[in-house]
Amino acid sequence: MNIWDVYWGLRVDQCPCDVHFVEWLEEEGLTDKRIYHFGTGGHHYVGIRCAEPELNNTVLGITASPKEYDAFVKLATASPSITKTYSAYFGDIYTSNARLLPRFDIVTLFHACEFRSEANDAYGALTDREVIDLFTAQTDIGGYLLFYTGSFAYATAEPIIADWARTAQVDEVASFKTLRVFRKTG
Repeated sequence: MNIWDVYWGLRVDQCPCDVHFVEWLEEEGLTDKRIYHFGTGGHHYVGIRCAEPELNNTVLGITASPKEYDAFVKLATASPSITKTYSAYFGDIYTSNARLLPRFDIVTLFHACEFRSEANDAYGALTDREVIDLFTAQTDIGGYLLFYTGSFAYATAEPIIADWARTAQVDEVASFKTLRVFRKTG
């Protein structure tokens, strides 16, 4: 499997997307939502913050980093109540299967185009556009899909997002700091 053999700590100056996402949730008053989060980081900030009573969102996060997954296991072991609202799994988002996924109110695709390479081709992985389409299908009407404009791969992702926005039943409803926010309409 194509993995990311790095541990990403919370470095807001370099990658503020998770912090901006939680700020957006707070500003919009979005509570009790089912969230899919692409790229947990070793900090697991989104899962931890969304578990707080004032947000009370459930989060399913994915990481392709064994070190970040180990950090989740340590978090869950030390604070088992976190697993009532937050779970992270180790995997390759490019092998996602709709039959294994629940429905979501909000999906973060902050790391679109960052990890797909020829290594994924060896096992028939999805393309970035196919991942976006799959998670759009898993998002309920009225739900949100968010992208991070500060990603090192955003220049690659932007034309894919633009094509998706033209053809999918979504409207771009806002930008919030470094995030683009789309709402599913149909």
